[in-house]
Amino acid sequence: MKRQLLLLSALLAPMSVFANIIVDKTGVEEKDYVYDLHQCTELSTQVQKQETEGSAMGSAAKGAAIGSAGKAIAGGSGTDGAKQGAAIGLGVGVLSKGRERRNNKDAYANEQSMVIKNCMTNRGYVVLN
Repeated sequence: MKRQLLLLSALLAPMSVFANIIVDKTGVEEKDYVYDLHQCTELSTQVQKQETEGSAMGSAAKGAAIGSAGKAIAGGSGTDGAKQGAAIGLGVGVLSKGRERRNNKDAYANEQSMVIKNCMTNRGYVVLN
């Protein structure tokens, strides 16, 4: 009995991330359910993570170029414009990269959840959410 509980806890540990999946277990054998959920979770690890492109420093360089050009057109010093543009570009770059990473992480988790739901549905389970 202890061995079965240990095996069950080992199988369910990686599934805690997908606890939001609700399956109607009416007439379902628990060990078959756990086995199928484990296999579907393993399949969901094949989902590819999206990488963020570019860097905050690239945004700073673009900001410096735009700031320098804008300042020069306005008749000011290009150096001051480049400094201001770099500071603004770096700030915007850091903020946009953080947002992009969060969006990618959310999309990755949603896609994994969708794979598990589809897998369980294809195995004959009724997924309620």
